[in-house]
Amino acid sequence: MNANALNVDLDTLRDLHLRMLRIRLFEEAAGKIFEQGKMPGFIHLYVGQEAVAAGVCAALRVDDQVGSTHRGHGHLVAKGGDLSLMMAELMGKATGYCKGRGGSMHISDLDLGMLGANGIVGAGAPIAVGAGFANKYRGNDTVSVAFFGDGSTNIGAFHEAANMAAALKLPVVFACENNEYGEYTRRDATMAITDVVERAAAYGMPGVIVDGMDAVAVYEAATEAVARARAGDGPSFIEAKTYRYYNHHGVQVLGMKYRSDEELEEAKGRDPIPLLEKRMADAGLMSPEEAQAVHDQVAAEVAAAVEFAESSPFPEPDTLFDDVYTVS
Repeated sequence: MNANALNVDLDTLRDLHLRMLRIRLFEEAAGKIFEQGKMPGFIHLYVGQEAVAAGVCAALRVDDQVGSTHRGHGHLVAKGGDLSLMMAELMGKATGYCKGRGGSMHISDLDLGMLGANGIVGAGAPIAVGAGFANKYRGNDTVSVAFFGDGSTNIGAFHEAANMAAALKLPVVFACENNEYGEYTRRDATMAITDVVERAAAYGMPGVIVDGMDAVAVYEAATEAVARARAGDGPSFIEAKTYRYYNHHGVQVLGMKYRSDEELEEAKGRDPIPLLEKRMADAGLMSPEEAQAVHDQVAAEVAAAVEFAESSPFPEPDTLFDDVYTVS
């Protein structure tokens, strides 16, 4: 068998695998550092949802843009973010992406089109739509992606953004990461519809449901949506049904039992990384030894990022007001 058995070429499959592994190992390391009390503020881990960020970002160019969420590390990693600069930022160090001032929920890299993680639920959508408006105004073929959770579609900002994008046929892709929970509340307790994608029809944009634990399925849907946006045909809506393995924030449940052990284990049984590895192995495209080699390579990269962050200095007190207000 060959890559065609999975409908995409071998380079893309390896790329998806690498992106997911970089997210998983980075997030696991960040979670441990957070537990050790070495990280200020909160951290919202992306573990379990790797196929969504990897699949969507693999369909993008470097200059394409991403509007993110409070669970945004995975988006920046998938967009090609520097793990050392990311880890330093999470630890509040001066060598971080935002000089330690953004932290986990406001990390960004404009050179990669990462418009920033965002601590306000639903706020990433209008940012991505604003970028889409600017791209159309400038006449370029750049596409922007709005990542958001299922709970964000209950927020007014999402609906305003979706309406504007559809009405003006903006080059935007709406990527809903439906992990079935808004903090500690199940999705079906906050909305009457079964599938979030049903909301796309209200704005006249096409929508599709994909298995958010299958990187190939996400990639195929994203490729189609991105091509549609780049051609000037307007926005699309992708609902990726996925699952987060850890608590809403941090690692521990903090005494709150809102998911059953059986539910969590069932989700882990569909883990996107071993799923892709098995499919590639079955197709004769990647042996277990080759998969382990990639794992070891990424583990070394993450270890180097942790070492860089831990050895980096905190911002000096006299830089407190730097970048607060700039006149150009």
